[in-house]
Amino acid sequence: MVGPEAGAADGSVAGARAEPADGPASGSGRAHRAAPAAPGTGDDPTGDDPTDHDPALHDPALHDPTWTVEDDDRTPETLRWLRGKRRAHRRQKGRDLAVVVYTLLLAVVGYGSGYAFHFLRRVELGADYSGVGADLQRALPALFTLITAALAVLAARDALWRGPVVVPAPSVGWLLAQPVRRERVLRPWFRLSAGLAVVPGLLVAAGGAVALRVTGLAPLGSALLALLPAALCLPLLAVAVGTAVERRAALAARVRRCTPLAVLVLMLLAAQTALAVRGHRSVLLERVELWSGPWGWAAQPVVAAAGGAAPGRWPALAALVLLTAGGLVLGHRDAGRVPTAQLRRRAATAQTVSSVMWTVELRAARLALLDATGSGRVHRVRLPAPRSTYLVVVWRDALALLRAPGRLAKALMWTVCATAAAALGAEPAGGRRDLCTVVALLLGYVAVGALAEPARLETDDVRRAAWSPFRLRTLMLQHAVVPALTGALLALVAAVPFAVAGAPWALLLWPVCAVPSAAAAVFAACRGPARTSLMFTGVSTPVGDPGVLIFLAWYAAGPLVTVGGLALALGAVPHRPDAAGTGGVAAVAALLTAGLLFFAARSADRLVRR
Repeated sequence: MVGPEAGAADGSVAGARAEPADGPASGSGRAHRAAPAAPGTGDDPTGDDPTDHDPALHDPALHDPTWTVEDDDRTPETLRWLRGKRRAHRRQKGRDLAVVVYTLLLAVVGYGSGYAFHFLRRVELGADYSGVGADLQRALPALFTLITAALAVLAARDALWRGPVVVPAPSVGWLLAQPVRRERVLRPWFRLSAGLAVVPGLLVAAGGAVALRVTGLAPLGSALLALLPAALCLPLLAVAVGTAVERRAALAARVRRCTPLAVLVLMLLAAQTALAVRGHRSVLLERVELWSGPWGWAAQPVVAAAGGAAPGRWPALAALVLLTAGGLVLGHRDAGRVPTAQLRRRAATAQTVSSVMWTVELRAARLALLDATGSGRVHRVRLPAPRSTYLVVVWRDALALLRAPGRLAKALMWTVCATAAAALGAEPAGGRRDLCTVVALLLGYVAVGALAEPARLETDDVRRAAWSPFRLRTLMLQHAVVPALTGALLALVAAVPFAVAGAPWALLLWPVCAVPSAAAAVFAACRGPARTSLMFTGVSTPVGDPGVLIFLAWYAAGPLVTVGGLALALGAVPHRPDAAGTGGVAAVAALLTAGLLFFAARSADRLVRR
């Protein structure tokens, strides 16, 4: 991206109107005539933009008031100058992209051609997937609604920090400050996002058509035609929704407030899908979902192609197409009116996330996203202060959890998911039970890890621990108390249905498994900066450098050890746990907890030395 310094040195029309700026809030020298800086321009130290407060004005009024469209419009000259300056950069970027595409194609052809040939051969021979096909046919209305509704939620949440109109920081800080039409700069980014969104939709449609063909629900051509409206319309609608959220601050605030309710609805849809696979369907509820919005309208042709009942698929398809067309028109109009302050914040967040992702600092990326999307409202809750010094950390952690109930809600959500996974694996023996046990333990670790945020905040910057009268290692050990107790309580509640079903030892078995998960979460918080040097060992193998696997093992050592150890211990427990099996699992959990806390203390000492 060409900066303002290049423009000042060029001597062209756009360069003569741009002055070097220090930061993205530049805006001086915006017109060819001398004029005092208006409040809200880049010269204002507050960085406030008048278009942020009244974005519904007519397009010309969105420009800087120091110039007029009729006299000072330099859009063609500026864009032409930028195209010339960026030509070499774009040529190099195109070569880099060609290398990446070639590498991906080589990997896909080299490693995937054999699997693809084997799969197509099985399809040609008529592999028997009739049982899977019957389950898919029963669950298709709820499953399709679940997937498309999740796409809408993800598009709205993505627009809170990034959005379809993603303009690089130099363009926001310099180009939009010039006498150019905003829509000529912003709308191409909207069209680019819309075009790119269709590509994964078409790929998913192709995979879905193959799945319907393999399971014997529909021919390949009919399945592809039935999925094509959803593949084209739903991604475009998601882009339109994201643009509306990015454009309107009130809508963005509403998305933040309604996200927990949307997640609850998605969980209910997932439960409905699981019940439909088991044969428990609600025809009335499915009809309501198929007509409740574009997620259901797009599902009706697919349901009809798979042999289900969708008598109104043609009106639903027409409504989907009309809604998509209207959404694109509104989104294209709103793309040119996104406030500059929104673009600045999103450019800064996107740049931060992309930079820290290259260094594999996922924690820094998560903090940037939380700062951009809003971490939720803080509730004023008070707890009586403890008299003992050793209870201060536990008191602060409990108070922080009560003031941010979103963390407890996340832990409860993941606990419900873990319970569902354990229920699916409630069989006497077999690989399905082992797989569901591992999934349930992993989800349980995520649930307990959501409660260990105070420990992560302490290790993000060890200077924050100066408030504590304890050493950092002792402080981190005390941070494990609240996640362990709260996780054990949630696990106890989740084990009640299993105890009612005839497994009373689950009331002790499940809370025991939550304690080492808390220790693993604290150990992960003390891990320190990502050791990317582990990715490169210099050892060549037929599948590449094994350093990536070593780095992943180091990065996920806590959950790997916890989930692996508990899975092996639970694998030796019979289908109906008894006292001996529960005692063995408790011993393994105690050993894992002690070991993880020991290494967490060592890691905390290493952080202080650094």
